[in-house]
Amino acid sequence: MNTTESMISAHGLTKRYGDVTALDGLDLEVPEGRVLALLGPNGAGKTTAVRCLTTLLVPDDGTARVAGVDVLADPAAARARIGMSGQYAAVDEHLTGYENLVMVGRLYHLGRRRSRERARELLERFDLSDAADRPAKTYSGGMRRRLDLAGALVAEPPVLVLDEPTTGLDPRSRQQMWSVIRELVGAGATLLLTTQYLEEADRLADNIIVIDAGKAIATGTADQLKSQIGGERIEVVLADAAHREAAVRALGQVAVGEVQVGENGRDLTAAVTAGTSALLRVLQDFERDGVAVLDAGLRRPTLDDVFLTLTGHGSDSTETGSEENEPANDARHPTDTRTETHTDSHTDSHTDSHTESEIAR
Repeated sequence: MNTTESMISAHGLTKRYGDVTALDGLDLEVPEGRVLALLGPNGAGKTTAVRCLTTLLVPDDGTARVAGVDVLADPAAARARIGMSGQYAAVDEHLTGYENLVMVGRLYHLGRRRSRERARELLERFDLSDAADRPAKTYSGGMRRRLDLAGALVAEPPVLVLDEPTTGLDPRSRQQMWSVIRELVGAGATLLLTTQYLEEADRLADNIIVIDAGKAIATGTADQLKSQIGGERIEVVLADAAHREAAVRALGQVAVGEVQVGENGRDLTAAVTAGTSALLRVLQDFERDGVAVLDAGLRRPTLDDVFLTLTGHGSDSTETGSEENEPANDARHPTDTRTETHTDSHTDSHTDSHTESEIAR
């Protein structure tokens, strides 16, 4: 497959639950070796899209392909090309890290030797070798997430789907996961990412789709999305609210539109087009007029600003669960009796009768 062909694609993807349309004609394309992030407020349709693309849900309308395979026509072949790491680490707490990965290999029908080789390779790659023989229940949150991601890679899938991979992690563990994800993409992986951390999308994604009410309302790179809501802004924190009038007057000379004043009377924001030169002029005017400031700087719009402008919701309202608007009694397609190998269950806690003996070294 050449580098210009899409590894993940969807056209007109639609999913309804009674009168509720959870996904409304979604289109997306992810070229090989690229990262696409799905962003949106709670109930926007992100998880529904992921479930349709990974064969966990059958869409009512539309088409989807993964690594050249029609997801609807041949779901088993599509699953064989997907590695998924869900929002919560799907590891068996009673097995060691090594045993977890060997079990995943056996569930993928890898031979004993290959399963053991992959387990050792991935434990080393994810800096878990020292904890390989410890039960997963003794792992930290960051270690469990790394083990879960390692499980998604056991069968060496060309496509990875990560559903909020760093939710609940501390900043250090989050940075470690970001480094791992960058390495995977650098090695040629194609990645579909959902996240509640806008900084994560900003740092990792080549392209972003903002979803609201099941529809894609904006698409582009992080910089392109930020540019849609305006240019740079001067932000000022006054030492004394008594200087507000003079400060607003100075900012008004360079502002595009009105100067925004915070409730405390000391926080001021002005959209500008001249950037650095506008800030320098304002600071010179402040010095001339005796306006004392605690802080002043130039800021570009963030993805949080994009969220707020496009959806009316800040980033803290992005979903933290995975159910969205889907009904609790969600029924799979009546003819869909497949087992969900690896997708959401790559480290399923149940094992076949032969599993425990086979994972022993």
